Formats: sequence, C-alpha cells, structure tokens
Amino acid sequence: GKIFRTLGASVIDADEVAREVVERGSEGLAEIVTAFGAGVLAADGSLDRKTLGAVVFEDATARKRLEAITHPRILARSMQLMAAAASRGEALAIYEAALLVENGSYKMLQALVVVAASEDVQIARIRARDGLDEAAARARLAAQFPLEKKIAVADHVIWNDGDLTSLEARTREVHAALLARFGG
Repeated sequence: GKIFRTLGASVIDADEVAREVVERGSEGLAEIVTAFGAGVLAADGSLDRKTLGAVVFEDATARKRLEAITHPRILARSMQLMAAAASRGEALAIYEAALLVENGSYKMLQALVVVAASEDVQIARIRARDGLDEAAARARLAAQFPLEKKIAVADHVIWNDGDLTSLEARTREVHAALLARFGG
C-alpha cells in the first residue's frame, strides 16, 4: 500500500476503514454495544478490540453477529472512498485488504494484485510479529487460505521475499501495468 501511495495511487486500507466505522460516537459502535454489552468499551468510550476479540474468537455465532454489524459498513464506506477517488479523476484506487479471495470480494474489483511470500518467509514474519514458536506459526499459516489459490485468481502477483528495492521495482511494474489497462 505504501509503495502504491508513493506512486500517486489512492490506497483505501480496509483495516483503517474497519476502525473508522466503529469509532467512538459511531452507529457501528452503538450497535456493537447493543449486541455485546458495554463491557466491550474501553474507559474512554472507544471500542476495546482485545476484549471484543476475546468474545468473538471462540464463538462463531458471536463472530457472525459482529460481521453483520461491521461488514456492510466497511463495504459502504470503502465504496464511498472509491467513488470519491473516481470523482477526483484518479485512474486507480487500490483497495488493500486481507481475505478478499476468501470471501469472494475480489470479484467486485477490476483487478486483483496478490502480494505473496514463500512459506519460510511467512513463518519467519509471523514468528517475529506475534512472538510465536515455529509450530504455532506453522499452525496459524496452515489455517489460512492456501496461497496457491490466491495466486490462481490474481491478475498480478508481487513477490515480497526479497529486499525493499526488489519489492519497489515489482510494485512499479504492476502499477504501470494497471495504469496501462485502466487509463492513466
């Protein structure tokens, strides 16, 4: 996302949108409190993500209830941001999100770019990020949608196994290909 931004593309980050739709004072947060109780709020009245996460992590029904509150709002806000980019005359709006392939959302987009890394690199990054041992990191990776399936539906793949220079060069190539295809 950062590299696409430096190339002048609008980047809509689904994680940022997800935080926005449940920020303090929002309808989304009010609905979460109605569904799960005031115990999911931090002392300042904002959403306590860790507490809510603990509630929905083990309970599929609770997780579906949360998704029914947040997903439509995330989608609506993301579409609003994409429309705003189009109305500004921007050739590209990059939607950066996990689970696009898993939930089928990628079908609504004009092109899918998958950023991929080899299993060993993914394991090392999960261990470093989450402080897990190798077995736990492998279990977490095994629970994810297989990378090959994501690559199979991708229009472009950016391999992120190497250094930043290689990543930037490949991202520039993909950016140029997208501009060529969608007019820029």
